Amino acid sequence: MIYLWNALIIIVSFILMEAVAWTMHRFIMHGFLWKLHRDHHIPHKNKFEKNDFFALIFVIPSWMLIMFGIRHGCDYKMYVGIGITLYGVCYALIHDGLIHKRINLLAKTKSPHLLALKYGHLAHHQNDGKPDYKKEDDVCYGMLLVPFKYYLIAKKKKKIRGE
Repeated sequence: MIYLWNALIIIVSFILMEAVAWTMHRFIMHGFLWKLHRDHHIPHKNKFEKNDFFALIFVIPSWMLIMFGIRHGCDYKMYVGIGITLYGVCYALIHDGLIHKRINLLAKTKSPHLLALKYGHLAHHQNDGKPDYKKEDDVCYGMLLVPFKYYLIAKKKKKIRGE
């Protein structure tokens, strides 16, 4: 039974991270820490961005939760940390791999769900590089959940390609 509880803690932590990531992206990255996130919205050829420092915001707490969880007999903190870490891995694969192609992975996916995530995030960047760009005009701040219309777009594009 304990294994089910531990698995549930990991799954719930993973799911809650989407809400944390959305809130941070919308109100912190596009808010008072815009100076760090701004370069992510400016087209460039650089391998790294100031925006990459946000990974530390998630790495440090997940590492500490895992470490203190292990020190306290592998208690719930360790499993929360694992859930946060798994979310971070998915974020890196989807955001940096599929969407921005910084990692050559998932680039040729045909998954409607992954394509919907891609189209949602591309909508978030649709105004990047325009002279009248305003961060307030951005949409779609999530990473694993996007509005349903992007699933319809993915389905429509898949049908057009004859897949």
